[in-house]
Amino acid sequence: MYKFVKEKLDVNIYPSREEMGKAAADYSAEIIKKILSGKESLRAVFAAAPSQNEFLENLLLRDDIEWNRIHAFHMDEYSGISPNSPQSFANWLKKKIFSKKPFASVSYIDTFQKNAEEVCSGYEKLLKEAPIDIVFMGIGENGHIAFNDPPVADFNDPKWVKTVELEEKCKVQQVFDGCFPTVADVPNDAITLTIPALLSADYLSVVVPGSRKAEAVKNTLEGEISISCPASILRTHKNAKMFLDFDASNKINY
Repeated sequence: MYKFVKEKLDVNIYPSREEMGKAAADYSAEIIKKILSGKESLRAVFAAAPSQNEFLENLLLRDDIEWNRIHAFHMDEYSGISPNSPQSFANWLKKKIFSKKPFASVSYIDTFQKNAEEVCSGYEKLLKEAPIDIVFMGIGENGHIAFNDPPVADFNDPKWVKTVELEEKCKVQQVFDGCFPTVADVPNDAITLTIPALLSADYLSVVVPGSRKAEAVKNTLEGEISISCPASILRTHKNAKMFLDFDASNKINY
């Protein structure tokens, strides 16, 4: 394992995806316990992506987490998709973790046959009812965080939840991840938590495996802090911890 700090971002590199996922789960479990030692409940936002598999699998193995004190949210969803669709992020998270533990509550972004503006305002209201304690997230191949692709990312966004148009490279990633058969099948729009919403959390756990993410990791850590790589803003957060495997780190200098 190798570690270093880039500005405020704590970077940790592991030989394999499994070691990365276990380390991220161990860290997250300790943070969860720390937060719950000082308050009755915790509010957490979860990303839905194959990059989170090893982390979530290892987090589920922890028997020292009081799941019934955790209120869960998810960070983005395709516009107009059925919550029962295999491509739905809500459905993915439900199968991966939300149905497997007794969460205090789970709040989904429901975009199916609903007015997008009302969905965004309603979910933003839910998020702002109390502080967000921790966000479990990844980074996209184009450097996006949630669905804040470079063309629509805004470090000073006045909104916490908004509708965005997906960039072509983001759509290609969805196909590579096995979510859709072709780029043409990927919806053009999605609803996402904005960058200020994500950064409002007290803690960020950022899990990024795989060689396809190596260029985005390089831009995140070694480029300027700019919306050309939205994830670069993670270097400004006081409690952000990044977990990489060797494949994802193979373009950075360390």
